[in-house]
Amino acid sequence: MAAPAPPLSHDAIVQTSWQRCRAFGLDHQSTPAFDQLPAAGIAHLLDSHHSLVQTTHQEVLPYYENILSNSNCLIMLADNQGQVLTSWGTQRFIEPNLARGFQAGASWVERTSGTNAIGTALACEQAVHIEHDEHFLKANRFMTGSAAPIFDAERKVIAVLDVSSDSYLPPSHTLGMVKMMSQTVENRLILNLFHGQHFQLTFNTGLNNLDSQWAGLLIFDESGQVLSANRRADNLLGVRLSRVSVESLFKVSMLELINQPDGLPFALQTSGRNRFQCLLKRPKQAPIQPRLFAEAKSVEAPIKTAGAISLNTLHFGDSRVEKAVRQAERLLEKDIPLLIHGETGVGKEVFVKALHQASSRCKQAFIAVNCAAIPAELVESELFGYEKGAFTGANQKGSIGLIRKADKGTLFLDEIGDMPLPTQARLLRVLQERCVQPVGSSELFPVDLRIISATNRSLREQVQLGRFREDLYYRIGGLTLELPPLRERSDKEALFKRLWEEHREPTQWAGLSREVLELFERHPWPGNLRQVSSVMQVALAMAEEQPVRPEHLPDDFFVDLEMEPVESAVPLGVDLNDVEALNRELKASGGNISHLARRLGVSRNTLYKRLRQIEG
Repeated sequence: MAAPAPPLSHDAIVQTSWQRCRAFGLDHQSTPAFDQLPAAGIAHLLDSHHSLVQTTHQEVLPYYENILSNSNCLIMLADNQGQVLTSWGTQRFIEPNLARGFQAGASWVERTSGTNAIGTALACEQAVHIEHDEHFLKANRFMTGSAAPIFDAERKVIAVLDVSSDSYLPPSHTLGMVKMMSQTVENRLILNLFHGQHFQLTFNTGLNNLDSQWAGLLIFDESGQVLSANRRADNLLGVRLSRVSVESLFKVSMLELINQPDGLPFALQTSGRNRFQCLLKRPKQAPIQPRLFAEAKSVEAPIKTAGAISLNTLHFGDSRVEKAVRQAERLLEKDIPLLIHGETGVGKEVFVKALHQASSRCKQAFIAVNCAAIPAELVESELFGYEKGAFTGANQKGSIGLIRKADKGTLFLDEIGDMPLPTQARLLRVLQERCVQPVGSSELFPVDLRIISATNRSLREQVQLGRFREDLYYRIGGLTLELPPLRERSDKEALFKRLWEEHREPTQWAGLSREVLELFERHPWPGNLRQVSSVMQVALAMAEEQPVRPEHLPDDFFVDLEMEPVESAVPLGVDLNDVEALNRELKASGGNISHLARRLGVSRNTLYKRLRQIEG
């Protein structure tokens, strides 16, 4: 664990920046280029940083209104490429011929804009204050600026925050303020990433600064492993905090730490004898939801989830899932159709339910229809309803159909690629006219609903094969969102722990063993989240109040992990009580427990238990 690198002096920062500018071929008379992005590029830029911009605007800036009270001050947020995302404050002091440099999509990297607060902060990865004459390009010397980089949990620069003005800004005050603002953004991003699902430890040198944004912040799980930390924690403890144990940082046991009173300060001592004041915040408990007993039959049983489904619980750091969530979030109240694409079991219905609950239609009906699960002959009557006596076997009272049941709410058409062509034509008419005509009726019934579709197929290929109407494809596919399969997600471990939390009983606190997490990480999960939920429920039932270990997993879980063909060799004559022989054979089997169990002629669970007894 390397200690954080010492910061450069101000003079060294400016001097090395000017050297870089000369190496780039710039001189003092050069004109800043800014490399403004085209409109399409700006839209993509803002979309990819939507969460960062929203967090800064809604959760950080309200606490720093004193900066904006200076009418000649402008706050700018740029990405890690120096491209402006947005700004707050006044632009009246900006030179008219340089106004394009303060618009979204403009770049302030040193290569094109010389020494400046944003570009230089990115180049040296530390907070900087650049006075008028310290700008390398004379064109930029009408302003002063302070900027500080924003880091993610992996200590990679993701953005930079800048405060600029044409007036004199006191370096110490402005630089300190912009550092505090960037640290506040980092803290909020960390807290929003974990949504209160793990233990949160705040610590500082004294009680009077414990509630400061400049306090150290640690997020750790039930086993004591640090999942994330801010840079202030790095600095206070003198180490880079990445997957370390809380018990290795402080002189305290995990049990003693998590039993500290919630919300009351307490003291902890580090191994280096430094003493800090601390506050502990426990994980949020999912609220108990009242169960609604309704007469209506559900079309498809939903995946079991704990508590309310929200957009913030759909991802734990995977960029592709987060992008899909943020894009869908921006279209919540817009009449733009969504098409969700992903393999079976990736959680398409859970995703759409979260969208429904986040929208203004949340108090109205959510109707989910699996188009592949309804017999082709019954799809039209189930969707559009029918008049009494419309066909043999019809209910004598008739049926209003699922589309009308979703009136004022959301209709989710899962596996829409399996919808018969005649039904596609009728659905297209509903989308165009916003009216439903039941089977056997001449009457039209108006409907107000949000239709979201999903498929595990390529509808474009289905169109080319003549199996899906092209006009309907473009009608339902205003925006296509891709949900990645579980094997490709970067947040698998956090997701596994969340599913454990959802399925465990109140008395099951032991968690998942490291062996199981490693097996889960290696597994291809062809059934995606649905398969994980099934495996987790079985494992928890077998483990009871013990930690979930490999012997608690169902046998078919290991089928997809097999790398070698099943051998028909004669079972090995090895005594299960012979420690050295067992370890030797396990090593010869490449650590493959299932392979060795077959060769020994015993069950995998028996072998696991025996090895664990030996280790004990």
